[in-house]
Amino acid sequence: MNELTASLAALAGFVLAGFAVGVLTMLVVRQNVGRPRVVTPVDDIEPGALPPGVASVLAVLPSSAVVLDREDRVLRASSAARAFGLVKGDRLVAPELLALARKVRRDGEIRESEIEVPGHKFGQEATNFAVRVAPLGSYGQVLVLAEDQTEYHRVEAVRRDFVANVSHELKTPVGALSLLAETIQDAADDPEAVTRFAGRMQHEAARLTYLVQDLITLSRIQGAEPIPTPGPVQVDEAVHDAIDRCNTTAASKDIALVAGGTEGLQVWGDEELLVTALRNLIDNAVAYSPEHTRVVISARPAGDSVEVSVSDQGIGIPESAQERIFERFFRVDAARSRATGGTGLGLAIVKHVAAAHNGAVTVWSKEGSGSTFTLRLPAFGGLAVSASPSTIATPMEAAQ
Repeated sequence: MNELTASLAALAGFVLAGFAVGVLTMLVVRQNVGRPRVVTPVDDIEPGALPPGVASVLAVLPSSAVVLDREDRVLRASSAARAFGLVKGDRLVAPELLALARKVRRDGEIRESEIEVPGHKFGQEATNFAVRVAPLGSYGQVLVLAEDQTEYHRVEAVRRDFVANVSHELKTPVGALSLLAETIQDAADDPEAVTRFAGRMQHEAARLTYLVQDLITLSRIQGAEPIPTPGPVQVDEAVHDAIDRCNTTAASKDIALVAGGTEGLQVWGDEELLVTALRNLIDNAVAYSPEHTRVVISARPAGDSVEVSVSDQGIGIPESAQERIFERFFRVDAARSRATGGTGLGLAIVKHVAAAHNGAVTVWSKEGSGSTFTLRLPAFGGLAVSASPSTIATPMEAAQ
């Protein structure tokens, strides 16, 4: 009985709720009966006016957006379009875009293309855009959308160069090892030839090992991730450790590696990474220096930073190439680089190590007068304090 009573009560509740909804619906319909529905078709928009809602949409678009009237005047332009220099005043200043807009106005077909717009600021490179142009209404208005693809193109170019260079650098020692192994097999009865070719195989194997190690190091640090466990690093120890790792190569060319500058300085970072960066700078200096010269590694305080410079008396770097020398696999003299057996990744590693330490690396160079690479790193404790206040010599003074 109780269950029947409860069921009847629930049914009565549903009926009352349905009745209330029905009454409310009738009231709303009655209030709107006779009211005209205002619809503004795009085709009824007056010339020189934007269709409803277009301005709001353009305001939130991340890409550059421009609306042109039938006289090619700009009715509306997003802030991105003006920032990229596509629009000046009430005119679209990109000739290729303007020509595309006129074609769309003539035949009403949506068009897509890619264009390159010169930089509108001093020193700015050209900007690549993926553009889409469509008719808007029946009064000759045209909508232009331009998406900046510059970074995408740059990344693609770097990727292609990286793959091509890695393939070449790997093929060279691997191919050499294969040929040397065949040669040793054919010369099994000649101990002198076997010894000579085995030594060459060791050289190529070492070159391959350095390339793999550099690739691993670069991939580990190029993500701009913070150093996991930074700590105080003695600059003197890092410099001497790097020199020890380069002594054999330098001795083969009778190049003296000289440590100078202020002693007792400390920086904040990872010791192994800093030694790797210094080793690459010293190796680079030795590779591009003539025999019987010297390479000077010098440290000095610089306010809240410590500067470690590596100076050589080598061939120098042309001014036109100095902006690109920190790119992966970039070579000023490809033939000389192949002869020295470098991987082409050393300076790129130095740049990323500096960035990982919130530091920077710079270069001074003059053809025929040598080069000085300076690694600037944050000092431990926020101020570069020397255990010994005397400075032995500046890099260029010590190099004389």
